Amino acid sequence: MEHEAAIRLTIFLGLFALFALAEALAPRRPRIQPRSRRWVTNWGIVIINTLTLRALAFGLPLLAVGAAADASSNGWGLFNAVGWPAWIEVLLAVLILDLAIWAQHLVTHKVPILWRLHRVHHADRDFDVTTAIRFHPVEIALSMVLKIGLVYLLGPSAIAVVLFEILLNGTALFNHSNWRIPLSVDALLRKLLVTPDMHRVHHSIHRYEHDSNYGFALSIWDRMFGTYRDQPEAGHDDMTIGLEWQDDRPAKLGWSLWLPFQRK
Repeated sequence: MEHEAAIRLTIFLGLFALFALAEALAPRRPRIQPRSRRWVTNWGIVIINTLTLRALAFGLPLLAVGAAADASSNGWGLFNAVGWPAWIEVLLAVLILDLAIWAQHLVTHKVPILWRLHRVHHADRDFDVTTAIRFHPVEIALSMVLKIGLVYLLGPSAIAVVLFEILLNGTALFNHSNWRIPLSVDALLRKLLVTPDMHRVHHSIHRYEHDSNYGFALSIWDRMFGTYRDQPEAGHDDMTIGLEWQDDRPAKLGWSLWLPFQRK
């Protein structure tokens, strides 16, 4: 798909700027750590992740969007076999891919070796728009391999995959933002989408709370599968975000990258 990467990057940066401004103007919680140090670390992880995916592309020449185009040209996958209207295929592809991300997220909490990787995301002691981009490079690579496999099985159009990626990135930035949204608006939005207040519960220090609200885009899966938690037990103002490392270590790039390989 021509200019797909540039389009996605432009939308991503625009939404990042929008939600960063929103949380600066109307913050939900005071910050624990200085923005400058955390943001350098979290953006540093993004740069490493980007390089990781570029390196992965040498071994897997087709990433998610390319895999969709390849499946389409070869007639592979469910949607290429049934010939349904394009709008139905796009809608179903987005729903199935979002459910798959929900399931993948749940698995990263339940399988110990995957949880070691995913802890990098949860170790952040603050919860803001940069938390949405803080994932260990190995987790990002594994997620891409899973996504490519699913794309080949489904055979969605390239435009469906691009729309899903935009939705996933945009909603992740939104629901990780430290943005104070009126409670009435939050209650309405979370009937369909994961809101910041809903997802903040997932970043609680308590296992019984961060093992809930796994959704990134749509909130329906947590309600459907019984993993929905409405509010944190201590309330949003008093809850502790992060894991057991309640010090400056999670704001350090080297420590964050090495976290999955530490003994503890």
